[in-house]
Amino acid sequence: MKLFLKYHRLTILWALFILVMCCANLGDVGDSSMFFPGFDKLTHTGFFFTLVVLYCNGAVRQQKPVPFSYKQAVLVTVIAIVFGGLIEILQLTIFTWRSADWSDLFADSLGTCMGIFSVMVTLAASGYDKK
Repeated sequence: MKLFLKYHRLTILWALFILVMCCANLGDVGDSSMFFPGFDKLTHTGFFFTLVVLYCNGAVRQQKPVPFSYKQAVLVTVIAIVFGGLIEILQLTIFTWRSADWSDLFADSLGTCMGIFSVMVTLAASGYDKK
């Protein structure tokens, strides 16, 4: 557990930040003229993209020199999408001032898939997966 926390500290902090931001009562912020339609979905995508990249970074550093496998990539993807689903369930049941939305879960899943894709392409391009 200590080893996991050493390499995944930023991932855990980022996940807590996502949880707070997705469950906080932001009032009229979403209706501000500073934001364009769809800004919320873009934010969800960015949150989960960053979450997956941080998680994969910790996993790669933790198990060096063992390569990051496709099995681990699928596991990270499932964990991130389930986390997004749990946030939506919390918004539906507990944080009722926020609205649970299928499109938010889709944006979370899209960010997750974009993050996994970028990590896998970067690892393949750097030759890390051949070691």
